[in-house]
Amino acid sequence: MATPILSVVSWVFALFASLFALMAFSRGLMHLWRQFSSGGPEPERTTPVFQRLGTLMWTILSHREFRGRPWVKVAHWLVMFSFPLLFLTLISAYVHLRDQLWALPFIGHFAPWEWVVEFFAWAGLIGIIVLMRRRRQEGSGSIAEAAMSGPHPSHEDSSDLLLRRRGHSAYLASRFLGSTRWQALFVEWVILIVCACIVLLRIMEYALLVTVDTGISAAIWWHYPLTSWAGMILGPSGFGLSVTVLANCIVLVALLKILTSMLWMMVVGVQTSMGVAWHRFLAIANIYARRNPDGSQSLGPAAPMLINGSPVTSPDDCDDLPDDAVLGTGTVEDLSWKDRLDFYTCTECGRCQELCPAWNTAKPLSPKLFVLSMRDHIHSVSRMELSEQEIPETDTDIQALRNGDQSYEHSVRLLEKGLEPTPHSLDLLDVLAASGATGPLGVADVQAPLVPNVISEEALWDCTMCGACVEQCPVDIEHIDHIIDLRRHQVLMEAAFPKELGRAFRGMESKANPYNQPARKRMEWAKNLDFEVPVIGIDVESAEDVDWVFWVGCAGAFDDRGRATSAAIAELLHVAGVSFAVLGQAESCTGDPARRAGNEPLFQMLAAAAIETLHDAHVTKIVVSCAHCFNTIAGEFPQLGGRFEVVHHTQLLNRLVREGLLVPVAPTSDEDASSEPVRVTYHDPCFLGRHNQIYEAPRELVSSLPGVDMVEMPRNRDRAMCCGAGGAHAWFEESRGTRIADARIVEAQETGADIVATACPFCSQMLGSATGASVADIIPPAIRADMDGSAMENTRVGGQERGKTPEVRDVAIMLRDAVRRGFTQ
Repeated sequence: MATPILSVVSWVFALFASLFALMAFSRGLMHLWRQFSSGGPEPERTTPVFQRLGTLMWTILSHREFRGRPWVKVAHWLVMFSFPLLFLTLISAYVHLRDQLWALPFIGHFAPWEWVVEFFAWAGLIGIIVLMRRRRQEGSGSIAEAAMSGPHPSHEDSSDLLLRRRGHSAYLASRFLGSTRWQALFVEWVILIVCACIVLLRIMEYALLVTVDTGISAAIWWHYPLTSWAGMILGPSGFGLSVTVLANCIVLVALLKILTSMLWMMVVGVQTSMGVAWHRFLAIANIYARRNPDGSQSLGPAAPMLINGSPVTSPDDCDDLPDDAVLGTGTVEDLSWKDRLDFYTCTECGRCQELCPAWNTAKPLSPKLFVLSMRDHIHSVSRMELSEQEIPETDTDIQALRNGDQSYEHSVRLLEKGLEPTPHSLDLLDVLAASGATGPLGVADVQAPLVPNVISEEALWDCTMCGACVEQCPVDIEHIDHIIDLRRHQVLMEAAFPKELGRAFRGMESKANPYNQPARKRMEWAKNLDFEVPVIGIDVESAEDVDWVFWVGCAGAFDDRGRATSAAIAELLHVAGVSFAVLGQAESCTGDPARRAGNEPLFQMLAAAAIETLHDAHVTKIVVSCAHCFNTIAGEFPQLGGRFEVVHHTQLLNRLVREGLLVPVAPTSDEDASSEPVRVTYHDPCFLGRHNQIYEAPRELVSSLPGVDMVEMPRNRDRAMCCGAGGAHAWFEESRGTRIADARIVEAQETGADIVATACPFCSQMLGSATGASVADIIPPAIRADMDGSAMENTRVGGQERGKTPEVRDVAIMLRDAVRRGFTQ
C-alpha cells in the first residue's frame, strides 16, 4: 500500500536507530548497575518481599505520595500508566512500516484493548500538556533568588522572585530553581510526540480500513471510539484521501514515533544522571526498598547508624570498634547501594525545596540541591576514575583537581583533555554557585570528603529535620537519614560541629540533660502547685500503682516556658482524677538532641539509661509533653528494646475533655471586656505532626475552648512551617538569612491571631522568643517601591498593616485557664 521505497528506507532507518538506541540504553543500564552494586550493604531493604510488593503496587496505583496538587496528581497518573500500557504500540509501529493494516495477534482488534489504547493515548497527551503548562506557570526561578543566601545577594531583579526566600508564606521558594530545564523539556516533548503519534496512527488506521474496504469488522466505529470521528474526515466521506497517501502517512508517523522513542533511549543511556527520565524505572526500585516495608515514610525515628552494614542498636555496638571503622558517611565509598539509588532517583520536581524552612529563609541548604549535588558527585567520581585510567594520576591537572583548584585556567586545561570541569548542568551550577552552597564550579569532581566538597558545613547544619522534604518526596528519598549520616561522620570522625553544641554534649554526658543542669532541679516546675506530684520510688513504689507516667522532659523541667506547661498538664491530670506519677530526678534526656546532631554513641548511652530506668520502674504507659521526647520514646526506643504505650499530652487531654472529666469554661464579661472571641492559630510541631501524623487532637482541644475562634496559617498540617528548633537547632544559633522562628511568627501574625497555640515546649521556646525582627527586610526597600498594590497586599492582613506579635501559649496552659474558670465561677 505505501510507496515501496519509502517503506524500505523507513524500515532500515528505524532498525539502525533502534540498534544504536539499544546499545546506548544497555550501556546506561550497566553503568547504573555498577554504581549501585559498588555501594555498601544495607540490611532488611529487600524483605519481606510480598509486603514490599503490595506496598509498591498500592503506592503506584494510588499515587498517594503526590500531595497538595490534585490536578498534577491525576495528570501524572495518566502519563505514567500510558508508558507501559502503550508499549505494544511501539511494536506495532515497526510492523506498520511494512504492513499498514497489520494488528497485534489475538488482541489487535479486540475492542476492550482498543478502548484502553485510545483512552490512554488521549489521556497521556492531555496529561503531559497539563504538566507542561504547570511547569511553565511556575517558572524556573531566578539566579537572584538563589543569591539570597550567597556571598553576594542581588537586589537588581525587582520581581516577586526575590521575595520567595525571605520566609514569607505568600512567596514559597521556586521549586524548579536549579532543576535542569532542557532535560525536563526533552522528556515532556518526547511523551507529547509519542502520544500524539499514537492518536494520529489510530485516526489514519480507521480511515485506511474504511477506504480499502477489506471487510475487516474492526472498521466499525466502536473499535475506534475516540478517533473514528477524525478518521471519517480523512476517509471517503471526508477529504477522500487515497489508500497510498494514507498508507504513506502511517509509515511516516510510525517512523516518527519510533525515532522519538529511540532518541529518548539514546539520550538517557548516555545521561545516566538524568533523574527526570530514569525515575520511571528507578522509582519503582526505590519505593520497593524504602526503609519501612509497611509503606510509611522515613519520618519519625531516625535510621540506626550502620557499621560495616550492621545497625547499631546498643551502646556495646560502639565499643571495641576496629581502627579502620568508619562512622557515618564521609566519602562516596561510605554510601550504601540504597543511598546511591536514592540520589539517582530524584526527579528534580522541587517539592522538597518549595517547603524547606532553611531554603525558604535564605540559607544555603536546599534538599533538592543537596540530592542533586550528591548524585552528580557520585557520577563524576566514577567518570573521573575511568578517565584516570587513560590520564596518568601524576598529571598536574588531575592533582590540582584533587586539591580543589577551580580556577578558570585550570578548567580550560581540563576541557582540552576532554574532561568537563564541572559535573553539573548549567542550570544547577548557577544556582549552587549563587547560593553559596558550593564553589564556582560546583561539587568536587573526584573522590573527596563530602563535607565540605559536596555539601558545605553551613548547609549541613542548616537542616532542622522538620521532615517536609521526606513527606513531600513522591519517590521516597530519605533526605533526613542522609543528613544525619553526614553529621555522624563530622561529629564522630572529624570532631567538627557548631561550637555551641559542645556545651549541650557535655551536659548530656555529665548531667544527662542538654541544659547542663543538676538532676535536683528536675522537680522545680512543681513547687508552686497546691498538690503533691507523686514521684516513683518515693511516693509510689512503681508505675504499676498509677495509670500514667508523666514524662516531663528536659525542656519541661528546665526551660521557663516548658515548666509552665508541665505544671499545667499536672494540674489538669489532677483535676480530672487521673492517677499519674513522674520519675523526678531519675528522669534523663532521651538523647534526641544527640542523635539529631550526629552523636550516635551519646544517644545510645542516654536512650539505654532511660529505657533501663523505665523498665526498673515497671512503666508501660507514658504521657509526654515534648514532641521530640514523644518521637524518641515511641519510635526510637523500640530500636533498643524499649516498647511502651506513649501518648502526647494533647491526645490525653482531648480525651479527658470529650469524656467530661475536664470542662473548659468561657471567660466572663468581667474578665473580657471585648465581646469578640479570641483568635487562635495552631502551630504544628514537626515531630508531632509530620513525623507522627498527630494533627487533629491539638486542634480539637483548641476548638473545644469556649470563646475561641480557630484560624489556620497558610502553611499548616503536613505543609506546616518549622519553628526552627529541630535537628538540635535549639542549642545553636542560625548564622544566615531570616530566623526561621521569626518567619513563622510573622505568618501567625498575618492571620490576625491573638494567640499562637503550641504543643511542644521547644516550639513555645522558639516562637516565644521570636519578634519577626529578621523578617523586617522581607521586602527590600528597592523592591517595595516597584511593587504593585496586589503584591503589597500580601504584607497586610485584611488591608491593615500587621499588628502586634501574638502571644505564644501551650494548648495545656490555655485549657488549664479555661478549666480554672469553672472553679472560680
